[in-house]
Amino acid sequence: MDELLSAAFGFPVLLFSVAVVAAVGFWLLVLCGVAEHGAFDSDVDTQTLRLGRVPVSVAASVFLLAGWLLSLTGALLRDLADLSRSSSSLLSLALMVLAPAAAWWVTRRLVRPLAKLFPDEPGPSRRSAATLP
Repeated sequence: MDELLSAAFGFPVLLFSVAVVAAVGFWLLVLCGVAEHGAFDSDVDTQTLRLGRVPVSVAASVFLLAGWLLSLTGALLRDLADLSRSSSSLLSLALMVLAPAAAWWVTRRLVRPLAKLFPDEPGPSRRSAATLP
């Protein structure tokens, strides 16, 4: 358990760990009704990013989770290999570049099937529905 925690809060996994905590906080706000899952969709067209028609919050969450898992796995394998300090540093830098690239590939593969679950035209929001007579 100590190895897992030290890897999760070590370089380069810490970059993704902080972002995953923020994403979990956002989804908790969505569950509580404070925020809407499509809150970030007005500025970004996920179709141009080749992600289908999923909300940005869903695509970003999948990207962050995939990046965190890939970088955590890489960091754990690096630590288990018992390499020299210079080799470990080089692998950490490579992991910092390769984990987001691989996470982007994974995200594109995972969110395309999810596009069927999200309609082209969003329904009324909870706030606008609450103001109806």
